[in-house]
Amino acid sequence: MSLFGRILGRSTPPAPDLDALFALPGAVLTLQSALGMAPTGLGSVAFRAAEGGAAATTVADVTALLDADQGPAVERSVDEFGFTWLLVRHDAEEVSALVTDLHAVNASLADNGFGPALLCSLLALTDPDGRRLALVYLYKRGTFYPFAPLDGKRRDNAFELQVRGAVGADLPVEPDLARWFPVWGAPGL
Repeated sequence: MSLFGRILGRSTPPAPDLDALFALPGAVLTLQSALGMAPTGLGSVAFRAAEGGAAATTVADVTALLDADQGPAVERSVDEFGFTWLLVRHDAEEVSALVTDLHAVNASLADNGFGPALLCSLLALTDPDGRRLALVYLYKRGTFYPFAPLDGKRRDNAFELQVRGAVGADLPVEPDLARWFPVWGAPGL
């Protein structure tokens, strides 16, 4: 950071703490016992893909690496805002393996210079009544928050606060509720 940048109050964004993802299996166990939520076996990573061969090669390499282990496990899509999503699939009981694969996707992107382009990762859960939940990790903040979508682009805010209380000891939860942005249409959710 230059002296001029410091005077203007600019800061260098922190590097993503990708190892924070490994706290998710414990949080899933807590949600299973406290709220009856079960993992779906789906998780995804969102990032702003750069133009050019380096980004395409990195995504292709990550996809090939994960697909080689278990067949086609990664699906790529682009949302209405231009973010690229990589959806990773596992058996619902294999939360640790899913988290390891999400970590591998993120680490590959970060190692190839796309760390600042990482937006979020999410792990999807559901309950027997069909209520959906995502535990969303914000890279730039190093925190998690719950996102509980309802039909018609509405959220179940009360349930999100209930989840925050349940997983607060397992995950670093984002304290600023204004940063709990919705991820409508996120793959896997």
